[in-house]
Amino acid sequence: MDEHQWLADRFQEHRTRLRSVAYRMLGSVSEADDAVQDAWLRLSRAGADDVENLGGWLTTVVARVCLNRLRSRKARPEDPVGVHVPDPLIRTPDQAGPEEEALLADSVGLAMIVVLDTLSPPERLAFVLHDIFGLPFEEIAPLVDRTPAAARQLASRARRRVRGGGVPAPDPDLGAQRKVVDAFFAAARDGDFEGLVALLHPDIELRTDACPGRPDASAVVRGARAVAGRALMFARPAAVLHPVLVNGAAGVVVTVGGTPVSLMAFTVADGRVAAIHSIGDPERLRRLAPALDSPAPAAPAAPAEEDR
Repeated sequence: MDEHQWLADRFQEHRTRLRSVAYRMLGSVSEADDAVQDAWLRLSRAGADDVENLGGWLTTVVARVCLNRLRSRKARPEDPVGVHVPDPLIRTPDQAGPEEEALLADSVGLAMIVVLDTLSPPERLAFVLHDIFGLPFEEIAPLVDRTPAAARQLASRARRRVRGGGVPAPDPDLGAQRKVVDAFFAAARDGDFEGLVALLHPDIELRTDACPGRPDASAVVRGARAVAGRALMFARPAAVLHPVLVNGAAGVVVTVGGTPVSLMAFTVADGRVAAIHSIGDPERLRRLAPALDSPAPAAPAAPAEEDR
């Protein structure tokens, strides 16, 4: 085995963890993959002769790349069309490979990613590396040009903002989550407004990110009765639901005439829906999960609220 292949094999051992770090830092699947690729390019150029802890070295490289990308976003903010929902991690029932399982392990839900997007880049790095991946502040401090004590404060501030963001811990039982989601769509299909309200947390937030051609369809709706009314308003019997996992939690791909038109990710906490994140751009859905182009048929039901 030549040196290049040996290095590639060593890198592959750490790839899934690096991708997990990058996704939680950036909230974008494509940018996470780019950050991991940057780490490989740097490793292939520099070699590993003087690296004692390759996993730690690679994590540091990926973290620096992500930090620079986050700072670039802040310096040159794009003008998003409407409301933005971060890239989800989507898994269909037939996608159960080891990399998908590892990436979804200890998943951060979309509700959490939305809150992480509000943090400063150093706060996000400190929180993700310490609170999610367990890195000590002595290793985090040089990445943000702070002392370990200052890095600890960054993570502490981020932690308070995450808690203040009202991100609920989802129920651990996926089967129970799915029952609540199924009941939600059944109530919407039957026009059962009070039934919908009973399934929703009083402070539920619905975040809809529609396709670029329909900016008016993007919205944030809060409160059980408002969300229930929106679900009833746009119910169509022709829609078909396809259960998927979204960031490790219950979700649904909605198709009309066999074409994916939306994805809905549910946060189910204490037996009620606490948050819904919805993406309505078919092109984006195909990029995020090509296997969803032709999902297996499921039972007809009410579609996502942005399909109108």
